[in-house]
Amino acid sequence: MKIKSADFVMSNSDVAKCPNEPLPEYAFIGRSNVGKSSLINMLTDKKNLAKTSGRPGKTQLINHFKINENWFLVDLPGYGYARVSKKDKKTFQKYITNYFLQRQQLVCSFILIDIRHKPQPIDLEFMQWMGENGIPFAIVFTKADKLKPLAIQRHVTDYLQHLLNEVWEEAPQYFITSSSKKTGRDELLDYIDAVNLEYFDASRNNPI
Repeated sequence: MKIKSADFVMSNSDVAKCPNEPLPEYAFIGRSNVGKSSLINMLTDKKNLAKTSGRPGKTQLINHFKINENWFLVDLPGYGYARVSKKDKKTFQKYITNYFLQRQQLVCSFILIDIRHKPQPIDLEFMQWMGENGIPFAIVFTKADKLKPLAIQRHVTDYLQHLLNEVWEEAPQYFITSSSKKTGRDELLDYIDAVNLEYFDASRNNPI
């Protein structure tokens, strides 16, 4: 897929106010400081589409970006560590949950994992919640440039094994990426392109 246009549309905290268009949406979410904004900018080939910051927890709203005029990239607040109050965290959790459970246009979520670290309980618990609620997702391992190939494969295998040891019959789709090296960009965009084709084929007979 070639990115011809990538435009910010809106930010809000109410799923009912998200764009009222029958276009497929792909949500990006992960622990704070996982490199989400950098990944989004790398995928869209726009340096400042998503705001990057050295301060974890910068994204605090549901952010919609329209890509190529035919699908939405959705930037969601990170879970886990963030320099915000407990009250704000509960607020984030509520509208993130509402988005996942209520948004009909959502076709796939990308859960970002920092490949440098061993499996974290908060990531595994979030993926389990997604699975229990029937929300399709793929894993995007970030910051692959920070590890050597053998270490990358070891960490990926470790994560997938943890999932298979829980309640999963098969491992979810996954991608290995590096924003600085643009690793995984083509694979991720081709995946979105393929899902889009299925979505539009199905929507001709079953519109939202």
